[in-house]
Amino acid sequence: MWILLAIISALSLGVYDIFKKLSLRGNNVPGVLFLNTLFCSLLMMPVLVPAMLDGQAGPDGTVLGNLHILLKSAIVLSSWILGYYSIKHLPLTIAGPINAARPVIVLVGALLIFGERLNALQWAGVTLGFFSLFFISRIGVSEGFSFRRSLWLWLAIGATTMGAVSALYDKYLMTLYEPLQVQAWYSLYQCLIMGITVLIINRATPKRTPLVWRWGILCISIFLTAADVAYFYALSLPGSMIAVVSMLRRGAVIVSFIYGAFALHEQHIRIKMLDLCVLLAGLSLLVLGSR
Repeated sequence: MWILLAIISALSLGVYDIFKKLSLRGNNVPGVLFLNTLFCSLLMMPVLVPAMLDGQAGPDGTVLGNLHILLKSAIVLSSWILGYYSIKHLPLTIAGPINAARPVIVLVGALLIFGERLNALQWAGVTLGFFSLFFISRIGVSEGFSFRRSLWLWLAIGATTMGAVSALYDKYLMTLYEPLQVQAWYSLYQCLIMGITVLIINRATPKRTPLVWRWGILCISIFLTAADVAYFYALSLPGSMIAVVSMLRRGAVIVSFIYGAFALHEQHIRIKMLDLCVLLAGLSLLVLGSR
């Protein structure tokens, strides 16, 4: 069941990436991100309102619980800010595979922190994931996005790293709190933090890209919320492995890749398709090794 939930989360994330790319094109990044956090918190109101009416603040009503969620919100927002700027400027067929490297970092953390162990099939899948990342980095050079000269590639790597930290922290939080409580409260905290951040940015930069409303911005929040619900429940189930769940969620790259290739007509699709096939093979081995 936790593998199925991880796959559902991956499909939702793929659609989320598409709407994120469409919404950010020529748009104000902090403004779009604030609206995303606002809509996500509104979607979680059925969980938040009853808790607030009962006098509960935070997942368990304690100061420590609120600090846990505040840290989670800061980690996710850091990843999102870096990721939003990078996906605005990078092709989907490059940004997606870079983000797919997240399980590499998660794997190291899972081995060191949670003592997880992978079998031979899972190790083979992770190895293919490493190779896929190296392959897509070489393709990026041919499109003018080298690690030496492109700020957007480094922002994508930063977003991927912070996303991996968030995934490891989620596994810990799932041992303390209910999944929906974590998602609801961190969504609210993110909205408050991002609202303050936007106010500061607007005061500091009077000349900025204007915010343009697009319905895709609402779709970002809907599909992200669906992906997170499936993800948190996957982690809360007995026997779930954060390294495997994280790798399966990177299958979102398949959805965004197809859109980038056929709808946005991005370059070097054939060789990028080969890289995608390597990634798919790695994900398949992970699933087979988890049966």
